Amino acid sequence: MPERIQIAVRALVEYVFRAGSIDSRFRTTSSLTEGTKAHQKIQKLYQEHDLKEVYLSTEIAIGDLLFVIDGRCDGLLAPSQHTETEGDAKANYTTRMEHLEGATHVGAASGLFTIDEIKSTGMAVDLITEQMYPVHWAQAKCYAYMYAKANGVERMRVQLTYVQVDTEQQQRFVQEVTRQELEHFVMDVVSKYAPYAEMLQRHTNKRDSSIQQLDFPFEAYREGQRKLAGAVYQSIEAGGKLFAKAPTGIGKTISTIFPSLKAMGKGLLQRIFYLTARTITRTAAEDAFALMQASGLHIHTVTLTAKDKICFQDEVRCTKEHCEFADGYYDRINGALLDLLANETLMTRPVIEQYARKHRVCPFEMSLDAAYAADVIIGDYNYVFDPRIALKRLLAEHKKQTVLLVDEAHNLVDRAREMFSATLHKSAFLEVQRVYKVVNIDVSKAAKAVNAQFIALRKQSEEPVRIDRELPKELLEEVEAFIVQAEKALLAQGQDRGALTANPMLLEIYFAAQSFVRIASLYDQRYVTYAECSKSEVQLKLFCLDPSYLLQQMGKGYRSHIYFSATLTPFSYFMNMLGAGDEDYTISIPSPFNREQLEIVVQPLSTRYHDRERTKAPLVQMLHRLLETSPGNYLFFFPSYAYMNDVYEAFMLEAGDAHLHAQTGAQTHLYKQTILQHPDMTEEARESFLAAFTADKEQAFAGFAVMGGIFSEGIDLVGDRLNGVVVVGVGLPQIGLERNIIKEYFNSSGYNGYDYAYVFPGMNKVLQAGGRLIRSEQDHGKLVLVDDRYLQPQYQRLLPEEWKHYKKERL
Repeated sequence: MPERIQIAVRALVEYVFRAGSIDSRFRTTSSLTEGTKAHQKIQKLYQEHDLKEVYLSTEIAIGDLLFVIDGRCDGLLAPSQHTETEGDAKANYTTRMEHLEGATHVGAASGLFTIDEIKSTGMAVDLITEQMYPVHWAQAKCYAYMYAKANGVERMRVQLTYVQVDTEQQQRFVQEVTRQELEHFVMDVVSKYAPYAEMLQRHTNKRDSSIQQLDFPFEAYREGQRKLAGAVYQSIEAGGKLFAKAPTGIGKTISTIFPSLKAMGKGLLQRIFYLTARTITRTAAEDAFALMQASGLHIHTVTLTAKDKICFQDEVRCTKEHCEFADGYYDRINGALLDLLANETLMTRPVIEQYARKHRVCPFEMSLDAAYAADVIIGDYNYVFDPRIALKRLLAEHKKQTVLLVDEAHNLVDRAREMFSATLHKSAFLEVQRVYKVVNIDVSKAAKAVNAQFIALRKQSEEPVRIDRELPKELLEEVEAFIVQAEKALLAQGQDRGALTANPMLLEIYFAAQSFVRIASLYDQRYVTYAECSKSEVQLKLFCLDPSYLLQQMGKGYRSHIYFSATLTPFSYFMNMLGAGDEDYTISIPSPFNREQLEIVVQPLSTRYHDRERTKAPLVQMLHRLLETSPGNYLFFFPSYAYMNDVYEAFMLEAGDAHLHAQTGAQTHLYKQTILQHPDMTEEARESFLAAFTADKEQAFAGFAVMGGIFSEGIDLVGDRLNGVVVVGVGLPQIGLERNIIKEYFNSSGYNGYDYAYVFPGMNKVLQAGGRLIRSEQDHGKLVLVDDRYLQPQYQRLLPEEWKHYKKERL
């Protein structure tokens, strides 16, 4: 019996017909919303017997494969039901072009059914030639073949309708094709796709067989691991969401991946998304798959790396003139993917880079293309949840067979707020107004109109900050008008290469404006609009306060969601903020480690902002005494860089003369070494920081770091690489405008706004920082919590059970 290969028409023709170069000099982002509107306007011109969004499918056998091809054509126009256009009077043509401004109807020639494929564009339609986009013809001809085959039609009319999204000008190209010609064309297309499909099918068979034989990659489950793995599998089987709280060190990564693989082997899944907030946690997932692949697992995993990190060029400029890896990318990518997927399984960043250089293709775009063919995608949250970045080619039928494994899910709350918010600055439009006054008067006028709205907003605001619960509709209208003019200018620059350098900042502001309009379309009662005004600047933000609903919407259609973290405390808060429903599951795994492994000390010293100067000296003395009486490797965590740097300076003065190590940045004196976290550390600097924690140090060693930073979660310093952690403060975010807006919103919604805005996010950072200490059954260490608020019930109830056997020490 032949193997069934399900594929959509669009995916099929895009694979076969894509060609040319990557060019992000300008690519209109208005295609989704404006494109939908353009489609609808054309479809409204259809007559009574015409059909729109018609589902079509067919089956084609090639060798041992049966291709099941389907999709929806934009229009199926019935014959002899129409008032003909002027051009329709010219009968017996094979190919022609129509300009349809003022046409009374958009229908088919008498006697023939017509497949109408509508394409929206930001460029002038008179610049589009008939053979400019072979992929569009291919898509329409596939639909025509499907209809002709199913209905015994011997001749079809194939029509491409291009619509300019701003002017609504239209242009059509039409071909009449016999059923035999359509069949020959479609068979040729499928034959070109078949080698790729055969390779993927061989891989899938080998994958499923290897999963069925795969055992848990360790000799035994840790306490709690089997329970968590079982809950993950049951949630996937039931097609629900699971919110799992499991302590640091239990092995959450393998406990979520392994049951997901088993579900894949049973046919419940075809794809796994492993989503993280940080590069370091992506590495943990890669290591888990590498471990299982060493035990016989055969699976394609692709790690997605941000474009600016993986780009081979010094400057990210994705045009064929500036990048050899963009030049001719689509001419080479199919061969590159066949090579990559046929010879590799664990496609990490170095592997992607190796094959990208070999085939001279962009590594970022190659990783995206490989991801659509992969079984496992490891990457940032935004590839699923961010409406501006989410993978667009992941179709509904793919989502139904995909599980989302959301690692360190506590991070998703603030990340989602960021994804669903948008900001504009007055100064950006003023600059465009000035620069384009000579270059392009229409762009300058449009920017001036936006700038005028900002000026009016500033005049209306009696206070430096203005908060509204509604969209700024007049400003939004001017921003939309600016987008139209900027789009025209950018398209013109794309056609006139010499004009490109006139002002490259226009593209950045255009995308910011597009993002603003896109977020405005999501605006509801969960948003506020706030403006910060000064003499020369106005910053306007559409601020998402409660991301739960939009997380639900962006995650809709996936088979299952698994949210897991050591610090989903309290459950009610995170389930509320992450969009849990009444039917969703929760599980809480107790710590598998002995109480004797962890010594907990509370130092009731105030670290409140107004007390910090007064308590700095006793805090520094306590830190020195800890290193002197219990030498080892320590991490000292602080709630902010400013506070950390202040204490660090006092600490080093107390320590006396020190010698700076050029390689690691560590400072040494007679009995202690220290190292300090800096903002915006490179990957090399981060690795040096962690590498400085060695198990064989003769001196006491302390790393100064910030809570919620890169070293406070997702790192493993096992054994004597880390002997103690000091957490200074209760992690509360700095009091500020946005946190106070969040507080007021949740107060008005019936919750404790202070907890939602400050306490819960702050204590989450504390729990993450303290969780660095005990990572295995062999680890022992001392955790010092410095703040008198740890003795208050409000904070004590948020501590994990294994931390509640603390002893209190006063200075």
